[in-house]
Amino acid sequence: MTSDPSPVPGNATGRGFYRALVLRRQMLLAGLALALLFSVCVDLALGPANYTLAEVLSALFLPDSATAQARVILWEIRMPVALMAIVVGASLSVAGAQMQTILSNPLASPFTLGISAGASFGAALALAFGVVLFPPAVDYVIPVNAFIMAMITSFMIHALSMRRGVTIETIVLLGIAMVFIFNSLMALIQFFASQQAVSAVVFWTMGSLTKATWPKLWIASTVLALVLPLLARHGWALTAMRLGDAKARSMGVDPKRLRLEVLVLVSLLAAIAVAFVGTIGFIGLVGPHIARMLLGEDQRFFLPGSAICGALILSVGSVLSKIIIPGTIIPIGIVTSLVGIPFFLFLILNRKASTW
Repeated sequence: MTSDPSPVPGNATGRGFYRALVLRRQMLLAGLALALLFSVCVDLALGPANYTLAEVLSALFLPDSATAQARVILWEIRMPVALMAIVVGASLSVAGAQMQTILSNPLASPFTLGISAGASFGAALALAFGVVLFPPAVDYVIPVNAFIMAMITSFMIHALSMRRGVTIETIVLLGIAMVFIFNSLMALIQFFASQQAVSAVVFWTMGSLTKATWPKLWIASTVLALVLPLLARHGWALTAMRLGDAKARSMGVDPKRLRLEVLVLVSLLAAIAVAFVGTIGFIGLVGPHIARMLLGEDQRFFLPGSAICGALILSVGSVLSKIIIPGTIIPIGIVTSLVGIPFFLFLILNRKASTW
């Protein structure tokens, strides 16, 4: 009786499956990146003066071949807006992704945990009453106020979460309580403010990319570029956190310390994003879930996937805000809410306890 002279090792199939899985995820990331690039080109092409994609690409890669008018419109007016959509979308989505990871809750995001509401309250103080929380930065009083209040909100949530007996569910409830508190304070501001100030507050809370400038873009981009590597450094530990605190602790992860570090980083991302463009809801909720469905929980793919998905959603939202009503740019926060609310309801109605 003879045996097969060249048996296939048992782990060969496993290695092949893993390589195929990694390749598939890399291809998905590449496809999402190409879709984002296409969306940005369409965003640049649309506006009061429409351009073809060929004209946009020519102005981007061969500026000398484009007209002076096209260069000014595309580079000075539309480019900061299109790139700000990428940076803000990526920042909010990454913030939501890591909040969902460290809190093990699919509904966690800067919007639902009150960070965005805190930022809105800080901006409203400046818009309605001229309150300056950081006098040296008076030229950027609105974004600075929004940033300070967003960071105060996140640290309040963390400080309350450190009390004995507080669970992850309690942290989420604290965030929801923050949302109601700041919404009530916003209503109080609108009640006492002048009609002109109320209009400015309402417009700011709708979220808008139209006031994006190169200096604001550089600040937001720098923060995102600094935070992403720090989160990637914790990639393995964050992946382990999805197994629960007990299993993560058995693998050498300190859940409390990691939760604090990540909360500070994602709060910084969310605060900067909301400070410059206003309240944009549901990007931090929808983006991570799309990335999770496509790429899984492995942070090597989930982290960049969340960033690209969030950027793509906001970029597409910017395109939709220009074409829904021709000649009118709808505030981007309204567009993302119209997309995000049905998805939010879908998550609530189809949530499975075994998944989280």
